[in-house]
Amino acid sequence: QVQLVESGGGQVQAGGSLRLSCAFRGHNFSRYGMGWFRQAPGKEREFVAGINFAGSNTGYADAVKGRFTISRDNAKNALFLQMNTLKPEDTAVYYCAASFNPKGATSSSAFGAWGQGTQVTVSS
Repeated sequence: QVQLVESGGGQVQAGGSLRLSCAFRGHNFSRYGMGWFRQAPGKEREFVAGINFAGSNTGYADAVKGRFTISRDNAKNALFLQMNTLKPEDTAVYYCAASFNPKGATSSSAFGAWGQGTQVTVSS
């Protein structure tokens, strides 16, 4: 059974930075594709960034490309999201997710395990 625990959310002013972390509790972290999603009030959950099992391939939503960086440390069973130049429209609950597809994915339906989420609030 996989358990994901996010941390690092908070409140920041526009232009600031935050680093989200996700602790993977379970076995064989290095076999999972991983992703970050977010959900703003009144909106559907959306893909933010994804990474393959080895960390050698990443993908981003257009809205965050060039500002966010996803990475992983397989030795520490950890996933990260570095968020720079934050904007008020980045305000959302951010979720870490694990997929049995080692290549990763962009659709939420491909992810079988989810964290509880961490709130990110960006003020103007």
